Amino acid sequence: MKIEKTALEDVLIIQTKVFEDDRGFFMEVHRRDEFADAGLNLDFVQDNHSRSRINTLRGLHFQWEPAMGKLMRVTRGQAFLVAIDIRKNSPNLGKWFGLEVSEEDKRQVWAPAGFARGFCALSDVVDIQYKCTGTYNQACESGILWNDPEIGIKWPVAHPLLSAKDARVQTLAQWLEQPESGNFLK
Repeated sequence: MKIEKTALEDVLIIQTKVFEDDRGFFMEVHRRDEFADAGLNLDFVQDNHSRSRINTLRGLHFQWEPAMGKLMRVTRGQAFLVAIDIRKNSPNLGKWFGLEVSEEDKRQVWAPAGFARGFCALSDVVDIQYKCTGTYNQACESGILWNDPEIGIKWPVAHPLLSAKDARVQTLAQWLEQPESGNFLK
């Protein structure tokens, strides 16, 4: 397993071994012992699968109770994966990391709790799977506006397809005014 650090502390690019031949490929997406040996003692409790069409933007989502980290990967097509640090006392508060990931390169992006995450579909059909360290709790979830000017994400599309929910979420500044934002401290 190869782990690459990013400009955002705690957000990692993970490449596991891929065994390919003329029949196809095999890979271990997650192996607890290898992740632990690399310092990632993660307890995944939920797996999610999302399918989107080109130019769809989902996010930027997060959950505070239970706090949820995500290991994201593209299993079909190509997408731009994003993570934003929303931890109140982090030196990287409001900074973002983005990476184009595809089914061919088989890279994964790890973003722990305290990060808002999202993606934009770059191919006709995109399947994204992510392993979560917390179970979904609708009462304790929220999002950050995809085009918050204070963050300045350089999305690869100017006019994405958004859900009504993602189009009306708060800015990072508005989130930081909420008492729940104190749940995410570095």
